[in-house]
Amino acid sequence: MTRILDIALKDLTQLTRDFKTFMFLLLMPVLFTFLFGYAFGGFSGPSDSRLPVGYLDQDDTWLSHVLQDQLADSDIIRLDENETRTYPDLELLVANGDLAAVIIVPERYGATFLKGKNPRLIIIADTNTSAWTTIEAEVMATISRLDSAVRTATIMDEIDAERMPFGYAFEQSLDAWYEPPIAVHETTSSAVEATDDRLEALAHTAPGMMLQFAIAGLLTSAQVIVSERKSRTLQRLLTTAARRFDILLGHYLAIFSLIFTQFLVLMSFGQFILGVAYLRAPAASLLVAFCAALCISAMGLLIGVLARSEEQAVTFSLIPMFVLSGLGGAWVPLDVTGETFARIGHLSPVAWAMDGFKNITIRGFGLDSVLLPAAALSGYAVLFFVLAVWRLSAAEER
Repeated sequence: MTRILDIALKDLTQLTRDFKTFMFLLLMPVLFTFLFGYAFGGFSGPSDSRLPVGYLDQDDTWLSHVLQDQLADSDIIRLDENETRTYPDLELLVANGDLAAVIIVPERYGATFLKGKNPRLIIIADTNTSAWTTIEAEVMATISRLDSAVRTATIMDEIDAERMPFGYAFEQSLDAWYEPPIAVHETTSSAVEATDDRLEALAHTAPGMMLQFAIAGLLTSAQVIVSERKSRTLQRLLTTAARRFDILLGHYLAIFSLIFTQFLVLMSFGQFILGVAYLRAPAASLLVAFCAALCISAMGLLIGVLARSEEQAVTFSLIPMFVLSGLGGAWVPLDVTGETFARIGHLSPVAWAMDGFKNITIRGFGLDSVLLPAAALSGYAVLFFVLAVWRLSAAEER
């Protein structure tokens, strides 16, 4: 055990002296998290996706005010009101595309409505666009609600004006549109917490860049093993009481310590600076990070054993970084790539690590949800470590 720790401490001393280690393991993931987070809207404020529609009230009656309130509450259109604008100003805004349409309420609109006639709104819009179709449907639905409320209130007022005056009947009828006798309610499991788009973008980007640059950082760790072989330090160690397994385990422990520390630092940065909810399930987050570090460290050990030169160590580190990160969904979520690509992507251990982190930070699940990803990552770790032992044994026999 002492030999293993001595080898691990020796490697850690070499690794921490190199500024490139700090660059790849800490600084680069932070920079790329900001870059990708910005690209995917992680740092943008909430946006209003409703269609901008100008509104000009020339009637200025209580009914036109009700119409205005109804349209202002719409989930489809956003009223853009400015009383100083003239008719030509509004036409120009629509022509330039600054407004999707303009609604003008003409004089005596409310009086005509109350007389049971069909008053007409003035609308300026490009009727050849899909936006106009959407706006037209929303305006027609709003007018239909008003017309129904006015007709119902008129009938009730004629039947029993004392118990059901027009104003009260109108309000009750209008409110009934928002509380229908039959309604469909969409519910979500209490285990899943709502996450806004901004935090969801960061919750994908932060672990993705953390995993990608953990793999990239293996080039420095692998070069230590390559350098040890080139200087024949490894051969001299093999002539001592140190077993081949102990030597590999010492190198592995050094790489694991470095990567797991990187994960802890970057997860703390993500939690307290970016708002990524790793601490929603601390034990689950630590388990995924621990197993991911086991897997990536074993990969680094295998690269160090396979590489014959520093150049090969760089190549063998950068190729897995790009292939496994891209395939595993570190750049683009596998949820949007289709079922076939997602299945292929899970050949990459990065995909399992991303599943584990996103189950916690985005989907709001707990420890049970990361057991499968953790098992998959541990399986990859065993595979890579066994291959490293086998490859070193085969090389020494030659």
